[in-house]
Amino acid sequence: MMKQENPSRRTVLRGALALGCTLLAPMSLSGCDSKKGEGTSSPAPSSPAPSSTPDSSMTPAAPAATSKMTQASVQYQAQPKGDQRCANCLHFIPESNTCKLVEGQVSPEGWCIVWAKQA
Repeated sequence: MMKQENPSRRTVLRGALALGCTLLAPMSLSGCDSKKGEGTSSPAPSSPAPSSTPDSSMTPAAPAATSKMTQASVQYQAQPKGDQRCANCLHFIPESNTCKLVEGQVSPEGWCIVWAKQA
């Protein structure tokens, strides 16, 4: 008889995360198209124009940029995590002490899980 090995907790969690993302991502993205048609009357006249120019595909991304994540959802903390801090993050806006992805004021010495090294 062969000894059966149990998968590690990390392997199980990775599989669950992959499955969850696979199932939830299409559902969350499908809502984007339905909201496009629900807009005010001003986007409706601009709808024919975007079909004629490929660059206009960038306009639907603008409303998405205004919806930022809450500080709690990104585990924001006012202290840095090692060398990682808002001041050296790609998303930090130093002029206003804000973030491109996280709502509200953030400390230059803060940190969250969406931290990305500046280029």
